[in-house]
Amino acid sequence: MQGQTKSVSFDGREIKLTTGRFAPQAGGSVMIECGDTSVLVTATRSTGREGVDFLPLMCEYEERLYAAGRIPGSFMRREGRPPERATLISRLIDRPMRPLFPGWMRDDIQIVATCLSLDERVPADVLAVTGASMATLMAGIPFQGPMAAVRVGLLGDDFVLNPSYREIERGDLDLVVAGTPDGVVMVEAGANQLSEQDVIEAIDFGYEAITELINAQKEVLKETGVKQEMPEPPQIDDTISNYLDKNCTKSISEVLKDFKQTKEERDNKIEEIKINITSKIEGLKDDNSVKKSLTLNNKLLETSYKALTKKLMREQIINEGKRVDGRELNEVRPIDADAAVLPNRVHGSALFQRGLTQVLSTATLGTPSDAQEMDDLNPNTDKTYIHHYNFPPYSVGETRPMRTPGRREIGHGALAERALIPVLPAKDTFPYVLRVVSEVLSSNGSTSMASVCGSTLALMDAGVPLKAPVGGAAMGLIKEGKEVRILTDIQGIEDFLGDMDFKVAGTEKGITALQMDMKITGLPIETIGEAINQALPARTHILGKMLEAIETPKDNLSPHAPRLLSFRIDPELIGTVIGPGGRTIKGITERTNTKIDIEDGGIVTIASHDGAAAEEAQRIIEGLTRKVHEGEIFPGSITRIIPIGAFVEILPGKEGMIHISQLSEARVEKVEDVVKVGDQVTVRVREIDNRGRINLTLRGVPQNGGMTNYPEPTPTPVAPLT
Repeated sequence: MQGQTKSVSFDGREIKLTTGRFAPQAGGSVMIECGDTSVLVTATRSTGREGVDFLPLMCEYEERLYAAGRIPGSFMRREGRPPERATLISRLIDRPMRPLFPGWMRDDIQIVATCLSLDERVPADVLAVTGASMATLMAGIPFQGPMAAVRVGLLGDDFVLNPSYREIERGDLDLVVAGTPDGVVMVEAGANQLSEQDVIEAIDFGYEAITELINAQKEVLKETGVKQEMPEPPQIDDTISNYLDKNCTKSISEVLKDFKQTKEERDNKIEEIKINITSKIEGLKDDNSVKKSLTLNNKLLETSYKALTKKLMREQIINEGKRVDGRELNEVRPIDADAAVLPNRVHGSALFQRGLTQVLSTATLGTPSDAQEMDDLNPNTDKTYIHHYNFPPYSVGETRPMRTPGRREIGHGALAERALIPVLPAKDTFPYVLRVVSEVLSSNGSTSMASVCGSTLALMDAGVPLKAPVGGAAMGLIKEGKEVRILTDIQGIEDFLGDMDFKVAGTEKGITALQMDMKITGLPIETIGEAINQALPARTHILGKMLEAIETPKDNLSPHAPRLLSFRIDPELIGTVIGPGGRTIKGITERTNTKIDIEDGGIVTIASHDGAAAEEAQRIIEGLTRKVHEGEIFPGSITRIIPIGAFVEILPGKEGMIHISQLSEARVEKVEDVVKVGDQVTVRVREIDNRGRINLTLRGVPQNGGMTNYPEPTPTPVAPLT
């Protein structure tokens, strides 16, 4: 079965959508391809379960290592738990899809994107997002699409559409934009301190390309005869809603306008109003229509009460420009920041609090062997900066089982990680592997951005020489008809009841990370630009408060952190340092009590808690790899004697031999007549034979310690040695 294929060209790259050929029993399916990357996306719908009051949407991104011609590295040699990047791509699919399903849908919907073939020039994630829209439309599921996604890179001064992995790594921007005919619905980005204007232009550039993919999906629907229909929403009994509107509006409004109360006091008062109105309804006569409605659906009151609270909060912001805590729309909550809050056995620590959101961040310095190995389809095989985000139940005053990290925790950790990467020191000057853990101790909105701020402070406390501190704030939005209000530093209730969560992180110089999620079907570029620009003064204010806690990175590392020396050797001499069966490098580590890592490119990293020991190991390795030339003069020590000559260590780990005939101008009968083991001598390199052996001589070389061409190695520490 051939199916039907539609092609769209972008900058010489063709994207193909093939429907009707694969997975015939799925509700809808599409094979989306670009280059040699192929992603099969299916969408299936099943009847909703009773009692579900949310959209049970499941988006899964599956990687198969055969897509890159590899066999899994696990003991079972089979794909198991999804790697972190696959989880992030699953979230990338979910975030633009979820707001496009009608609010009344309660059916189970599952979208599965499987990467079947990977071209290292073509990342699969944005193809999977676009494929999710096409598969959903082909399944006939009510959906306010089409929706499509593209990636935008920046190489020099030029934007690049759907860049390759290598171009992403070389460029200053990695931006994913998803949109519908109504506007942009999702943004995800990492940037190298780009200006607000550059980022806005990149989003606009990406959205223009999205239009072509949207039109291609419409043409596929037309050619296949699949009609995109939106059923009438089910009739909802509004008896309860009308009753609450009449009897609770005034009391809830009064609570929302009491700006002096705490969050806990406000929540308690709103809950008290709900309890009182519930008792009042239950006390009505049996034949009362309000009570009958409540009897038929006991969740109706909860839903209606939340809807009324949401409406009143939004009206207050739209009409009065006041938020529930009394802040102006562009005002940041009170900030408290402190560094070095834990003993220095923790290499770096910080506590950052904004309003009721409080995050404790810690930084740990490790050696290159601590890098995280990534067994997935991405060409980058390891991570040297790791951020983990933990969200325990007590942070919101709840109880629940604590299991492995969920998708939200992985996603928030990845966002904070991305925000810091552009300001980390270069690997060749600071070769530590860095792990930051952010523990959310209290949550009332924008914990991911608080994690960014806490991470910066913890790394500075650990002595990591960041290029610049990074701060962040979450922007919100309320949209009612044509009226739009943008909110700075949203708190929990504004996130829950608002239309947008737009996280912007960066330095004073520019943006390093973006993440925008919508609850509506799209926003115009102008509104997005306004939100980005409004985030700048908030970020500047937050950075100022952070620098009051610690102005610059500490000069010294924690005494419990490893000390590293890093230097480069000729890659061809790596084998010389390692030695047969690893004996040479093992001997160096045992002799100096250090840990040594050597990369394929020739970068040697020595780790030790003793700076002198690390320097000794460096001298040995530099001696082993230093090239010796004929005519050079070295001081050395006699290490062993054989009948035909004596061996001299002229550099750490490097020996040459003085033939018995070269020990003196006169004839020598026995080597021991001239030198013995341990003697200090000055020798000249007579020749280096065709096997690389160094032949030395004492003839004609003064032995008074004068002439020497021996260069003392100069250590090049990449971190202060104490």
